Amino acid sequence: MPQAIKLTENVAIGGDNRAFIIAEIGQNHQGDINIAKQLIKVAKECGADCVKFQKTCIAEKFNDAALNREYSNVNSWGRTYGDHKRFLEFSEEQFFELQSYSDKLELVFSASAMDVTSLLFLAKMRVPFIKIGSGDANNFPMLETASKLNLPLIISTGMQSMETVDCIYNIVKSEHKDFVLMHCISSYPTPINGINLNVINLYREKYQDINIGYSGHELGIEYSSIAVAMGAKVIERHLTLDHNYKGSDHACSLEPHEFKQMVTKIRMLEIALGEPQKLLRKSELPCYQKLGKTLVAARDLHKGYILTKDDVKVKVAEPKGLDGCELLKVVGKVLLKDFKEDESIMIDDIH
Repeated sequence: MPQAIKLTENVAIGGDNRAFIIAEIGQNHQGDINIAKQLIKVAKECGADCVKFQKTCIAEKFNDAALNREYSNVNSWGRTYGDHKRFLEFSEEQFFELQSYSDKLELVFSASAMDVTSLLFLAKMRVPFIKIGSGDANNFPMLETASKLNLPLIISTGMQSMETVDCIYNIVKSEHKDFVLMHCISSYPTPINGINLNVINLYREKYQDINIGYSGHELGIEYSSIAVAMGAKVIERHLTLDHNYKGSDHACSLEPHEFKQMVTKIRMLEIALGEPQKLLRKSELPCYQKLGKTLVAARDLHKGYILTKDDVKVKVAEPKGLDGCELLKVVGKVLLKDFKEDESIMIDDIH
């Protein structure tokens, strides 16, 4: 089993810890810090372990031509794409304010670094981990810089080939193993036939020394809990206050009641998964007392007799004697008393 990654004094992810659930707020805050705080509060109420935003240095991520192109559509917050992105981007001071608000609610706060400048800013903020989104998973120079920061990383792998994922793994592992690879499909929303959860099994088999997670963009909540059942130790889903809000991510995000239901299902699933340990459970005792088979004498037997397999039957009997599974263990034992046919064989009656 991969080792757990310690994020804070009280929070660790992976290993034998329960799934770490990230509420991805991204830019679903509509550029309004009050909506951002409302989303943080809602995430806490829904049972999320972490809230995550996106941090971008616009000049670092886009060239002038990309920023100056017309961006006129139903989701636009400005005439050009640059106007749109600047409207949605919080300042460094606002990020510190959101971090402080999250700390008060005892929620882990972090963000996706969308460029190297933002990466270094998040490191300055001392966030407990940094997310590398699918769009930068093949940005190897940025991954090299990130891996040298001595901070845990969570890396989504949407749009990448297996060869690229191998490169990601090798780049980061050359520095440390405190990172999580996230299966992710960069399709909004992801169709059911494109979710491909078996990649979780592929990653877990191929990268056995690190933890694996799932970042989902499909509609609904069912497949996130299935991912946990398959071994995902980190679950990331987008959170919105309303599917109908302006913005391309809202449609594939979860509203508060959906997010809360997902968390509840995951936590119930984790209880149901239990431990890889097979034994008689306390809840089974009533059924065992009623129907559990025990060893009885197949016929009248006398004190001093040495038992053979044919001298013993397995029946529902009163009182409960030796369990039926002990049959071969009593063969060759000497009876310390006389037995009537069908009489239960007790541990103190043989040696």
